[in-house]
Amino acid sequence: NSGVVCLLRPLLLDVVPSIRQTTALAFGRLADYDVEMAEAVVKAGILPQLICSLPKENRYYKKAAAFVLRAIAKHSPQLAQAVVQSGALEMLVICLEDFDPGVKEGASWGLGYIARHNPELSQAVVDAGAVPLLVLCIQEPEIALKRIAASTLSDISKHSPELAQTVVDAGAIAHLAQMIPNPDAKLKRQVLSALSQIAKHSVDLAELVVEAEIFPVVLTCLKDSDEYVKKNGATLIREIAKHTPELSQLIVNSGGVAAVIDCIGSCRGTVRLPGIMTLGYVAAHSENLSMAVIVSKGIPPLCLCLVEEHEDHIKAAAAWALGQIGRHTTEHARHVAVANVLPTLLDIFVDPRSSEDLKTKTKKALKNILQKCTYLPALEPLLHEAPPSIMKHIIGQFSKVLPHDNKARRLFVTTGGLKKVQEIKAEPGSLLQEYINTINNCYPEEIVR
Repeated sequence: NSGVVCLLRPLLLDVVPSIRQTTALAFGRLADYDVEMAEAVVKAGILPQLICSLPKENRYYKKAAAFVLRAIAKHSPQLAQAVVQSGALEMLVICLEDFDPGVKEGASWGLGYIARHNPELSQAVVDAGAVPLLVLCIQEPEIALKRIAASTLSDISKHSPELAQTVVDAGAIAHLAQMIPNPDAKLKRQVLSALSQIAKHSVDLAELVVEAEIFPVVLTCLKDSDEYVKKNGATLIREIAKHTPELSQLIVNSGGVAAVIDCIGSCRGTVRLPGIMTLGYVAAHSENLSMAVIVSKGIPPLCLCLVEEHEDHIKAAAAWALGQIGRHTTEHARHVAVANVLPTLLDIFVDPRSSEDLKTKTKKALKNILQKCTYLPALEPLLHEAPPSIMKHIIGQFSKVLPHDNKARRLFVTTGGLKKVQEIKAEPGSLLQEYINTINNCYPEEIVR
């Protein structure tokens, strides 16, 4: 408000190097504060001045200049675009080749903040020739530089398969994979994130990540004391599992499913989410893979998530995963039903506090499991509480089993199931009415009456 920005501007061209540097730092701190400040700094036209003499300056000025560019670029795609238009990318790329690791780190950070916004800005960073130099940076001895360079590669890769491919072509995967066992938690987070962002786009990219022999070493990350390392490790496994049955099978063979299940059991909240999704993706591919999740005792921890978690989106993911496990055959559905999942799903579905998305997911999961479930003792309790939309699926299953199972028919009368069926009001000619007729036809007239 006092017009300081205009007073500072000439100092960027002062003859004394330390004044130039301190001025750049002041601009950086102003721009870092919020969007309006960053816009004011850009409007004052300091970017061209800041950049024009950059290659000739000392390392302290370069670090300060990189800080200003990062502070402006972080706020919005528009501000990042202004940084790009000022010709900053070429200068930042020159700084990536500097001998001082601090300058490389500052430049890498600036490029990451530009690339993270959208594919166009990310492409501009690639076109400026940053990727091969960033891959060299992750091979430097300094941990801080490795972290930032890996983070920037992750930000470049996330937008599209083409951008991820440029990172792969520069040879990034092998160097990233070698760092998975590194003891530094913050570095591990970034490395796992970068590999996930590459693997998520396509089968081919996921296979390239797997070929870098990340299994079984990536499974140790699921036991890490750092929550984000756990989460990013599970995310990487999820991004590989989702593509094909073959990739899921490879995860099962390396002990990945058991490790993910342990991980879900040992943590709380959003850290669980990628693990839950992984089990759903693996189980969705085929009957055998779904059985692998069941055999590894994957159902109980997923049930726990339905009960323990407060966030609707985590419950919805657990419901979806259980639906994927139970939807294949009567055997699969029975395993899910015996674990007492159905009443829990039903409670969530009828709970007025559940979000629309959660209701949709639990309903779909219930439908998936019920359509295959012939284990009547698990269906029986649901008869007394299910709303009409679920009831038709339950009655449907009874109408399939009862005509062929003498013992089940007797039980159905003694437990009050048949009585309950008589109380259901169904539209004449509807599917539900057909199911009820089928059940009633199993019994003599007087018992039905």
